[in-house]
Amino acid sequence: MFSFVRWNNIMKKTAIFYLYTALLITSLISVSLKVVASEKEILACLIEKLNTENLDKTVRELKQECAESLLAPIVIKSNKVSNFFEQGIQPSNLAIEPYVMTPYVMTPHRINYLLPVSYSDNVNKEAYDIIEGWADNFGDIEVKYQLSFRVPLLTESLFTEGDGIAFAFTLQSWWQIYAQKISRPFRETNYHPEFFYYTPLTWQPLGGNTALLLGFEHESNGHSSSLSRSWNRVYANFVFAKDDYAISFRPWWRIPEGSKITTATEPGDDNPDITDYMGHFELSMVYKWQGYNLLFKGRENFKKHKGYVELGVTFPIYDRLKGYIQYTNGYGESLIDYNHSHQTIGIGFSLTDYFQD
Repeated sequence: MFSFVRWNNIMKKTAIFYLYTALLITSLISVSLKVVASEKEILACLIEKLNTENLDKTVRELKQECAESLLAPIVIKSNKVSNFFEQGIQPSNLAIEPYVMTPYVMTPHRINYLLPVSYSDNVNKEAYDIIEGWADNFGDIEVKYQLSFRVPLLTESLFTEGDGIAFAFTLQSWWQIYAQKISRPFRETNYHPEFFYYTPLTWQPLGGNTALLLGFEHESNGHSSSLSRSWNRVYANFVFAKDDYAISFRPWWRIPEGSKITTATEPGDDNPDITDYMGHFELSMVYKWQGYNLLFKGRENFKKHKGYVELGVTFPIYDRLKGYIQYTNGYGESLIDYNHSHQTIGIGFSLTDYFQD
């Protein structure tokens, strides 16, 4: 038997902290800059004015007029794929530009969202059988949210122009806030830190832009004993972006943890068959249509015929506030559900978007 009262209080405080943090770090703004005219441009303007202007003006006055006329404000807009992938390329390359980051400044990594209502047609109760009577009080509706940020570590060109190294962290939680009889516990929380290298590619198929990411990631649910789920992976992520759509193909290799399986008394591999359900790759796509962002994410193990699909759409509500609807079907919505298939549909708010206006 486990006592979860103290654990739930800690997790509630942690969730509130991360939620406020996400609200602070995911506000995106446009910056206006002024470009100082070069001496060559001023000289050309001065020659033109000397040929056409009233010669009663001094050269100093004409030069001042040229300098002022050549100063033009430029609005730097968010790249259209600025929050879909996890990193960046040169400003001229749409596939890598999202990952060109200011050193040691946190920015959104994956989409940040809050779903106050997330319904499941088959809540995974069997995984919690070791806690007598606890899962019987789970509701079909819970709160789901994701908070994600990244911090660039090295932004100087290492091997190619525009490449770099960054750290990212993503937290996902499934909160049984409507289960009053069991003190509204967090059913599952997944922690997902990663380090990755990103670089632009010169290949431009179909007139688009490409980028390559190479990374290491750990993912776990923070539990112990029979409820523990975790794995470590190395991955490559190929990114293609053009106009209002982007595609990411991310294959991975799970780092082996030995043949010993975790028991109540001895640690080992928490989930030795996780790749049977989670597969060896993830395909993601995003498309902007008018004020809507359409998302697809899918995994498949073709040998075992087990997979997962996630569909999402963000839509405008008011000003920069956007709604978010998410549908999932299959295995691995969370780590505790890696070998459990169910369908979910949730509605709420997007704190950051894939395509920024």
